[in-house]
Amino acid sequence: MPGSRPRATLLAAGAAALSLSLTLAACSSDSADPSDSSAGKAAAPHAGGRLTFALGSDPICVDPHQAATNDAVYAARGLVDSLTDQDAATGRIAPWLATSWDIAKDASQFTFHLRAGATFSDGTPVDAAAVKANFDAVVKLGAKSIFGSGYLSGYRGTEVVDAHTARVTFDHPNAQFLQATSTTTLGLLSTGTLKRSAQSLCAGPLIGSGPFKLASYTPGKSVELVKRADYTGGSTLWKHSGPAYLDRITFKVVPESGIRTGSLESGQLDAVSGVAPQDEAGLKSQGAKLLSRSNPGVPVALSVNTSRPQAGDIAVRRALEVAIDRQEVVDTVLSPSYHPATSSLSSTTDGYQDNSKLLAHDTAAAGKILDAAGWQPGPGGIRTKNGVKLDLKVILAPNFGPNQSVLELVQQQVKKAGIGLTLKVLSIADYQVAQKSGDYDLSWGNGTRADPDILRTAFSSKLLNLSHIDDPRLQSLLDAQAATADPAKRAAIVAQAQRRVLEQGYQIPVFEMTSVYALGSKVHDITLGSSSQAQFHDAWLS
Repeated sequence: MPGSRPRATLLAAGAAALSLSLTLAACSSDSADPSDSSAGKAAAPHAGGRLTFALGSDPICVDPHQAATNDAVYAARGLVDSLTDQDAATGRIAPWLATSWDIAKDASQFTFHLRAGATFSDGTPVDAAAVKANFDAVVKLGAKSIFGSGYLSGYRGTEVVDAHTARVTFDHPNAQFLQATSTTTLGLLSTGTLKRSAQSLCAGPLIGSGPFKLASYTPGKSVELVKRADYTGGSTLWKHSGPAYLDRITFKVVPESGIRTGSLESGQLDAVSGVAPQDEAGLKSQGAKLLSRSNPGVPVALSVNTSRPQAGDIAVRRALEVAIDRQEVVDTVLSPSYHPATSSLSSTTDGYQDNSKLLAHDTAAAGKILDAAGWQPGPGGIRTKNGVKLDLKVILAPNFGPNQSVLELVQQQVKKAGIGLTLKVLSIADYQVAQKSGDYDLSWGNGTRADPDILRTAFSSKLLNLSHIDDPRLQSLLDAQAATADPAKRAAIVAQAQRRVLEQGYQIPVFEMTSVYALGSKVHDITLGSSSQAQFHDAWLS
């Protein structure tokens, strides 16, 4: 933090689990393995081997319930199974730990029927009591679970009907919850693990229900996963059930994109995430396989802190929206894998509506908006009002390589309309602190989720509300879409909410994030999930 389709993760643009005002994020193709299809015949998967995969930033927290970036989700996804899975191509919710489910007509109650025989890596059963313990634990985490706090909003509790039946009840209709059960955030950890403190869970150890176990996490360096030989079952969307093929996965933290690329070409790495746009062509020419998918959710954007005097001026926000030339950003800094933002949702998200007319580049129109609001041309080309310069503080993290270059170009573009931007590059940790403290006018990032309820995560005044929004009309729309079970009616409300966000300038979207991975020739069947995150259960090495 690239059509209508569902899909989640929020942070600073690039880490792709997830940042709007919430978390970090990061040619579109499907999840097929290009090397095998081009060979004309299917290669035979086999077990064994160690995959070395490069991350662009430190995961910070490997607890699935608290993971806030894509670089955290890559490892966390392998540690936990979820009740359901989501088909990246269709948005269909498929069985995983739950073989079936029943939903109340008003979508306020969900009953899950669990597969028998599933266990955590310590041998304890994955049963209805474990489902209850996990959902209760996520609720207890509160804001520490950035996404979980929204997924379980209005949670009344989970009833253990019997060992294999769990009934989850909300105090209001919650249409997004079924999709939420497919996410890593609501994956299941053992009840013993859940008794530990939130801080200790971030560093491990963790006992999960997934096909891999956490061997170690060394902050700033690596995450090590090992295969569970006793793993049974799996998602019905996977190519095979039972244990994963890979014996081990080493996730190495390699912040510099050039080093990631060079290490892949030299064979020191097997696969890399966060391929820099300028490296795509070179990697292709060297024979690397590129795997990419546009991220659904909230596009990479400048999210506004409306509590600040200048950012709180709607004229400033609307002027920013039309002062930015999004196509020039893509053409100059990014690559054909990326697309200009055309709404407050990315085009791969269910319920997306094209609002490109509201975002059409027009420097002259931006100037007229500011003129009408009393912002007059001033020294150095920056406008002033009542003796105060129109200069906005923008915070960003360097987890996605082009972040600073994109914003430097945007800085030049909006200056033509008389708007100043002061960029402040922060570490991921400091970025998150600054968001919570409100010490910024605009925060740079995106949010990834395959469901339009991500708008509520980002802009609801009832959740984190890092943008300090007080808009009863928008809040009513966000609440209504979450409470509407009928897909067509929900889509109509989501369309109104998207437009309201842009009309009020709460978000200035710039481009749609795309997750781009490069794989060495011996890597096969890494697939991309509904949130465009890499998945490793079916992966194998030749």
